[in-house]
Amino acid sequence: MLVHSCGIWAFTLALGVGVGGTAWLGAQSARTNLLEGNAEAVRRGSLLYRARCAGCHGLDARGVSGPDLTAVLSSGLGDDRFFRTVRNGQGTDMPRFGPEQTADPQVWEMLAHLRSVSRGTSAAPPNGNAENGKRLFQQRCASCHRVDGTGGALGPDLSRIGALRSPSALAAKVRDPNTAPLPGFRPATLVLRDGQRVRGVIKNEDAFSVQIMDLSQEIRGFRKSDLRELVREDRSPMPVFGPNQLSDSDLTDLVTHLAALRRSGALAQ
Repeated sequence: MLVHSCGIWAFTLALGVGVGGTAWLGAQSARTNLLEGNAEAVRRGSLLYRARCAGCHGLDARGVSGPDLTAVLSSGLGDDRFFRTVRNGQGTDMPRFGPEQTADPQVWEMLAHLRSVSRGTSAAPPNGNAENGKRLFQQRCASCHRVDGTGGALGPDLSRIGALRSPSALAAKVRDPNTAPLPGFRPATLVLRDGQRVRGVIKNEDAFSVQIMDLSQEIRGFRKSDLRELVREDRSPMPVFGPNQLSDSDLTDLVTHLAALRRSGALAQ
């Protein structure tokens, strides 16, 4: 159970907030983080981030299964939007951290830490041929990935991928898609009792049933009692695009196109 330590209260008192003003801090900082740039807040936020966020977003905040937070913040994500995302979660991928788990000052401390590590880390935009990258995307990627409502659904929606991943992370994922699959896209093969095998990505699962999108992008549901085996796989359905499949020049062009997919204004609120 999370409790307010004496250190946290001393820290808020040092800011002139006082015990009775904690709600004021949360309400005011829902617009602007009052702790940004405070060395003690950054230190505390670093410890909180490591304990609660690094597993998905990486120790360097550049993303594992979760987004690259340095790219998200550099794209213009506002303090209020960050606060609300932590409080409310993000779809099925990120859990909510309610006030019973994480006090308002702690959310702002984590943001102060992330602002400190994001400052000056914006990668230079890739300078490839975006038109060729778009053509490559349509040829190689669009059958499985959707952009602005158009395309396949076997892989993640990439409508705002440029605001969530750095160019280097995008390039690495194209070269090796078998790292850190996202929830809802974890590969598996279901072996039915008659020996039929159904490969795809798991969409939902509980103790008694599993729902999978197969490689033809059809959603199918099965009772686990009807399965001979459920094989969880490390190999993504996405093909590996090594240098023999995609030249370095074409990779740069593809990443240039992907980096521009930001669904303008969707994050910078």
